[in-house]
Amino acid sequence: MNVITIFAEEHWQSIIAFVWFMVCFYGYMIYSKRMALTTHCLSSVLHQYRQAWMEQMLTRDVRVADTTALANLERSVTFFASSTMLILAGVVTVMGSTDKVIDLVADVPFAIHASRSEWELKLLLLVGLFMYAFFKFTWSLRQYGFCAVMLGGAPTPDAPVSERERRASAIRIAHVASLAANNFNQGLRTYYFSLAVLGWFINPWLFITLSGGIVWVLYRREFKSRTLEEMIMSRPE
Repeated sequence: MNVITIFAEEHWQSIIAFVWFMVCFYGYMIYSKRMALTTHCLSSVLHQYRQAWMEQMLTRDVRVADTTALANLERSVTFFASSTMLILAGVVTVMGSTDKVIDLVADVPFAIHASRSEWELKLLLLVGLFMYAFFKFTWSLRQYGFCAVMLGGAPTPDAPVSERERRASAIRIAHVASLAANNFNQGLRTYYFSLAVLGWFINPWLFITLSGGIVWVLYRREFKSRTLEEMIMSRPE
């Protein structure tokens, strides 16, 4: 019996939990992206608002309010990007004192004993998730910076350009802003799924339950929330 077979027999619960988590994580990312193209959700409705915002922006000579709103969005992304670095530092620190954490969790009800190597693999999953979130946040931040440049270069109300060119400019700026927002949203989703991973340190079945629960929470908020209903009712045509 080879090493892989022995490992699979000893850790089959964790393997099932990990596979289920990856299905939930990537499956929801793909599902939400495709559904946004055909149905109303926070992502698609907000894009309509951004396009209306940019069309209104082109009618104003003074665009201080627009740049301020964009700066506020950048500030939110910056907060999460910097927080992610602190979390990563904390997880790496925990990896250096794994034995103490194992003893601490051992007293938790329903906790399943795991070896040091198993704990380190679980911590590496958290590191990978927060690294993914960090890259998403920083890319979102750069895209908001690109959007600010495009906003600064947008034609003024008295510029000698056609209405078609104005609308095309508004569409392009809104599209870049939506790309930035979507990357920020993916980083936030990663935070949600990282909470599910904490259940893995206690019990693989708790990990499976929390992974499915996170998908349900995200789906309800992005596709069935009261906030979405209100935004649809007042969205720009």
